[in-house]
Amino acid sequence: MRQRPLRLWTALVGALLLVLGLTSTAAYGRSGADAKAGAAAAQTLNWTAGDPIDHFLSAPTTAVAGPATLVFENSAATGNTTGMPHTLTFDVSNTDYNNDVSVNILANPADDTGGKHSVEVNLTPGTYRYFCSMPGHNMMTGILVVTDGGGGEDTTAPETAAKVDGQQNADGAYVGSATVTVTATDDSSGVGTIEYAVGADGEWQPYTAPVVVDQVGDQSIRYRATDKAGNAAAEKSADFTVVAPPTDDTTAPETSATVSGEKDADGNYLGMATVTVTASDTGSGVNTIEYAIGADGAWQPYTAPVMVHETGAQTVRYRATDKAGNAAAEKSVDFTVVAPPAEDTTAPVTSAAVTGSKNSNGAYITSAKVTLTATDDDSGVDKVEYSIDAGPYLAYTTPVIVDRAGAHTLAHRATDKAGNTSQAKEVSFTVVEGGGVPPPPCAEHDERLTVIVGTVDTGVPNRITSNRCTINERIEDEREWTSQALFLKHVDGVLSQLLSENVIDKREQKAITKAAKQSKIGLPGQTEGYKDIFDGTQASFDKWEHVGGGQIDLTTDGTMTVNPTVGGSLGMEWYPVRKYDNFSLKLQFRDDATGTGNANGGVFIRFPQPHDFPGESRPEWVAINYGHEIQVYDGPGGDMYKTGSVYGFDRVGLAGAHPTTKGTWNDYEIQAVDQHFKIFRNGVLINEFDNNAGQAFEPPRDGDVGTDGRRYSSGYIGLQNHSTTDLVSYRNVRIKEL
Repeated sequence: MRQRPLRLWTALVGALLLVLGLTSTAAYGRSGADAKAGAAAAQTLNWTAGDPIDHFLSAPTTAVAGPATLVFENSAATGNTTGMPHTLTFDVSNTDYNNDVSVNILANPADDTGGKHSVEVNLTPGTYRYFCSMPGHNMMTGILVVTDGGGGEDTTAPETAAKVDGQQNADGAYVGSATVTVTATDDSSGVGTIEYAVGADGEWQPYTAPVVVDQVGDQSIRYRATDKAGNAAAEKSADFTVVAPPTDDTTAPETSATVSGEKDADGNYLGMATVTVTASDTGSGVNTIEYAIGADGAWQPYTAPVMVHETGAQTVRYRATDKAGNAAAEKSVDFTVVAPPAEDTTAPVTSAAVTGSKNSNGAYITSAKVTLTATDDDSGVDKVEYSIDAGPYLAYTTPVIVDRAGAHTLAHRATDKAGNTSQAKEVSFTVVEGGGVPPPPCAEHDERLTVIVGTVDTGVPNRITSNRCTINERIEDEREWTSQALFLKHVDGVLSQLLSENVIDKREQKAITKAAKQSKIGLPGQTEGYKDIFDGTQASFDKWEHVGGGQIDLTTDGTMTVNPTVGGSLGMEWYPVRKYDNFSLKLQFRDDATGTGNANGGVFIRFPQPHDFPGESRPEWVAINYGHEIQVYDGPGGDMYKTGSVYGFDRVGLAGAHPTTKGTWNDYEIQAVDQHFKIFRNGVLINEFDNNAGQAFEPPRDGDVGTDGRRYSSGYIGLQNHSTTDLVSYRNVRIKEL
């Protein structure tokens, strides 16, 4: 996974600890000089960390009950060369361990103490579990066993015993069932765990209640115990026999078997077949089920479905016996397992042919027709898609007619039946107006996949209509509606015409009409009403302020662009003019990363004044710790949070992010109403999130945001710069209060 820069890692770890409520004075550790005054602890326990992310470099395993100084160092001296922060966290939520000591120490080589911190605690006899936790990881677990400090080290294992109860016959066998009760005592550190296992090969299980054994035959229950000092008692066993109650049952069980798995055209199982055996008995009840693989295979107890991986013709035999000793006749199932076909990892190959009448400059007169082809020699082509001028990808079914005057780029790709998608290819051409066919009478260019009225997605396909405009283009005529009645009348007229043209059906007409009402277009306060807070001019840019590392510049084309030469990792440009509560924020972003990389940025919302936190050495962290980051990142690898994610709260995968071609502008809208968030990309709703952890609130300035994930309900707007390689540009930033 691509490593995030140091400052962001540190910020995210801090944010996670705050969300978890780890906000005691021990939450971020305390230096030895700042530790709480008092008598020196009787013992010092040391943990160290370095570059590894799956284990501490050193850690204690035992301690003595009483005062202790816990020291955690994650520094250059202990081998940390990457600058990645780590935590030492004691588990206080698992009842299997002591939970009376809350320790959460955050250490990184760049902090004020160089990554070395300590805290004073009081340990009690028992077992503590500790771990390191940070976004995307849960690792470095360990156990600390604490013995009683008053009586010396405990080296004696617990005493164990078992008692078998139940109705016995004259031979001492238990009739119907036997109940085994296991006990353990320890006079020193106390009993830690008790375990039992059924039979010679049974797996060990925690003992929580007496074990009932009702299977007929000779039985053995093994048991053992371990005390809190780690001393393990020797394994013992209770052996006995269970016999069936007197019965006149003379009928054997009924048995059957089914085979399941993926098959080829000939009915053979690909790679593996699973055999499930069932048995029933209405008399004394089923006692045992057994199976054997092949004609000569040994009989084995059947406890779970049997998976057969070996290729070739296979036979699985099975049988059952009831508690009265009646044995069912042996049966079998026969099938064949074959090796699965080689995995298809090769994407289809696509090509595009542009045809039409050209002028002397090579431009297409009036229109150009683009015909796409795709081939796949393995699993076969599943779908072909195209995108015009960086718009959304549409399903390709017939040649595409492009009749809008101007320069165009058509991207095309294909996906095979194994899920491999080809790298998008592009074909560029120019269309000029001819003497005979006028351009389509469309108010604006809108080739979104579905009909969207305002922000309400109807799910109706956004089809091309008779006048060469899409349905969305027919509905949107760029007027400012003064009442919803006028807007609904306009929509009704458009839909009536589309219905008569057989472009939509009555069900779709009803869905679009409903969406028009839900859009609230034309209602008071629902007009466009967006205010520019960055319009590309120097005057508007001067109202913004930069905090943190890196730099964002105003370029000659009116965009905010990350400077590729100014280092310093994470930073942001923020708008300090005013706070916003409920709002719709619209802007455009562009992925400017070079090579195979991808832009990594984001939009910060509802964060407090960054300079109001004197204890926060890096004010850009305030946006991360106390606001929300709406992610911008289309990379196929690296960070798991893709475009549209509410970072750290609600993850959107790459497919859900609707990634577009690098270097093209994307429309981005973020709606925040109370604790409900909607994120739109190029008019498509890609994420909807409710912060159900609790009501938003104004936390105190010491940074304690509570234990339930609550964040500010009002705050500022910011645009993130991530590093000198994760280049991103922003423009046309507008906001409307809701």
